[in-house]
Amino acid sequence: MCLGIPMQIVDIDEFTARCTAKGVERDVSLFMLQHEALARGDFVVVHVGYAIQKVTPEEAATAWELYDEMIEKAEAIEGSRHA
Repeated sequence: MCLGIPMQIVDIDEFTARCTAKGVERDVSLFMLQHEALARGDFVVVHVGYAIQKVTPEEAATAWELYDEMIEKAEAIEGSRHA
C-alpha cells in the first residue's frame, strides 16, 4: 500500500521545499507541482519525496485524523497479540 502524507511547507528553495508533519521535517521535491503557486504555510501531499498535490489545511487535517485512527487500531491489534 502506498500513502501520501500531508505536510506543511516551511521553506522553499526553487523546486525543493522543507516540509514538516508531526514533528518530522523532510526536503521534498516540488518538481511535479511546478505549475502550482506554492508558498510557506501551504500543505502538500508527499509521496516518496515528491509533492504530488496541493491540499487545503482542512484536507490535511482530515487525512491525519484517519492516519492516527489507523495507527491506533494497528497498535491495539498488535498489543492484543502479545497479551
